[in-house]
Amino acid sequence: MSSKRPSEPRALTSSTAERLAAIVEAAEQAAAKVIDDAEEQARRQLSEANARADRLVAERLRAIADELDPPQASPPREPHLREVTEAAAEPAPGPRSGAAGARLLATQMAVSGSSRAEIAERLRSSFEIEDTSEILDAILGPED
Repeated sequence: MSSKRPSEPRALTSSTAERLAAIVEAAEQAAAKVIDDAEEQARRQLSEANARADRLVAERLRAIADELDPPQASPPREPHLREVTEAAAEPAPGPRSGAAGARLLATQMAVSGSSRAEIAERLRSSFEIEDTSEILDAILGPED
């Protein structure tokens, strides 16, 4: 007894396969978009967290600098360290004194990503320190 199965019309099979392929492609595109959006959101949150951490470190370093090297005059004056900004390479107004302030400034600049050369220049201009190697070695480690 030989029975033959009736074959499905090719048009119906082809149409179904095309629809399934379109559905799979749309799902893949949607998944890729969700992944891209999640990665972008994670990058934004990480950037914001880094900025908050940098601000907190800078504020704490300024407070410590003022505790270690308190102002000489009785009237209130500006803190020894300025807030870290994109323009952190600007020289401070007028020379300063105090080894503690120099070390804290160097630490603050290192935390914010400044190079050894940038920190050395800032110590020379702000604190009139000729040989910055001792401070830089203590904070960044000896040069290779």
